[in-house]
Amino acid sequence: MKSTMSNISVSISEPCDHLEAAPIRTVHRPGKACVDCLKIGGRWVQLRECLTCGHVACCDSSPNRHATAHFHASGHPIITTLEAGEDWVWCYADERAL
Repeated sequence: MKSTMSNISVSISEPCDHLEAAPIRTVHRPGKACVDCLKIGGRWVQLRECLTCGHVACCDSSPNRHATAHFHASGHPIITTLEAGEDWVWCYADERAL
């Protein structure tokens, strides 16, 4: 399966069953800010974008782990990195890269 994200063709070699529920959207890298950290004055290390709804949140290396919190609150399992030069996709439900 191929997807275009931020003008980069990404090959998802082993799609999971959850991928069908996540509309593949245009992703703009690098990301600008974790919206949840901005609300609380927090800081982030790297950013992730939910491919279901577009929510931008911080990674698990960040103090508040907002991307994982978004998955648990929303049930949206598919995210991608917003880091420049990276293009991977992750499924929280299956705990694996796609």
